[in-house]
Amino acid sequence: MAVITISRQLGSGAEQVAKLLCQMLHYAYFDRDMMRQVAAESNLPVAEPIDYTEYDYRVQNVLERILQMRRLVGHTLVRWPSGRSEIREFYEHESIELVRFLIRAAYRRGNVVIVGRGGQAILKDMPGVLHVRIVAPLVERVRRTHHTLNITRAAAVTLVNERDRAAAEYLKRFHGIVWDDPTLYHLVLNTGKWSAMRAAQLIVDAVHRL
Repeated sequence: MAVITISRQLGSGAEQVAKLLCQMLHYAYFDRDMMRQVAAESNLPVAEPIDYTEYDYRVQNVLERILQMRRLVGHTLVRWPSGRSEIREFYEHESIELVRFLIRAAYRRGNVVIVGRGGQAILKDMPGVLHVRIVAPLVERVRRTHHTLNITRAAAVTLVNERDRAAAEYLKRFHGIVWDDPTLYHLVLNTGKWSAMRAAQLIVDAVHRL
């Protein structure tokens, strides 16, 4: 029984690698559906867990940094044990705590691939966890983003850079880590050098050696 966390750069192909791993190892993919299952198994009163990832995060502006303003992330239905239900607001730090709880619960389940969401920090030093970072050269990431999202190259450059900044701030602010610190990971794989299939095969081999 093992867990794999994958830190990704936009355009690195990490999601493709993760899906290949799930097929090859018969692991579950930590997505919204699994979050619902884990929340139900854990008797959480939240009907639809807020999935707040680094891809949803927006870099703070100067005023937000100074005033430490709270950002509303979303609303969801909460059913209390008393039978009372309400639509409740969730703010950033509450949403992060919910994601942390669900990732730890998924870890106890085992045999799961967790992409992003600070998994490498939340499950740092936990036994049976393989931490992987998927990267690629900037020019390749821009090319893939341009084709995948069907946007202009200029827009792809802007998006890749914005996502990098947001991911770095998200992981530093909420998890206290520098996301591209190689010492956080067992493996750092460059999909500019390896295909997604070859990267997945290398990860499978590493899982078997845990």
